[in-house]
Amino acid sequence: MLRLRIKVIGWTRRVLTLTDTPRPDCPDCQGDGGTAHDYGDHNGEYAGTEWEPCPCWTQWAVVLLPLPRWPRRTPPGYSDEPPF
Repeated sequence: MLRLRIKVIGWTRRVLTLTDTPRPDCPDCQGDGGTAHDYGDHNGEYAGTEWEPCPCWTQWAVVLLPLPRWPRRTPPGYSDEPPF
């Protein structure tokens, strides 16, 4: 059964997507959607993290609506110069 939610993600442009939600009472992932496994290089130093998705959900997303780009501007009365 799908547990749908609306989520804002940032690709090249921010968009609204419809995604699946991990099962909150899943005994394997405790609602996180998967398990992270840290791994090391040949010296035993940290080399990264691998993500193993849980079968209680799917990692799909359907784009619903691209969000408009709002112009960024400095509010009146603020200075662009550093305070020191």
